[in-house]
Amino acid sequence: METYEHDVWFALGDPTRRAIFERLAESPCAVGELAGGLPVSRPAVSQHLKVLKGAGLVTDERAGNRRIYRVEPAGLAALRADLDRFWAGALSAYKTLAEQPPAQEAP
Repeated sequence: METYEHDVWFALGDPTRRAIFERLAESPCAVGELAGGLPVSRPAVSQHLKVLKGAGLVTDERAGNRRIYRVEPAGLAALRADLDRFWAGALSAYKTLAEQPPAQEAP
């Protein structure tokens, strides 16, 4: 059973985590760089990164005494596949409705 901690939708449901993810989508960053532009502490950013990493959305690598975080392409692809599935379902439902004959009005 998958826990909420590993759920991409849960991970991105928090505005701070979403902001961190969006910044990492622009370019890889260390925790200090991320915390500098957010109204939360470095330890809080680290905790948010832990959730994003647990959900498979980010990865990190050591660079000297820092860790550089970046978006995980496989996690982003899985998120995109979920969105495509929802979009395909919505389009299919719309097509079904659009192709139905108009309802007859009662006299």
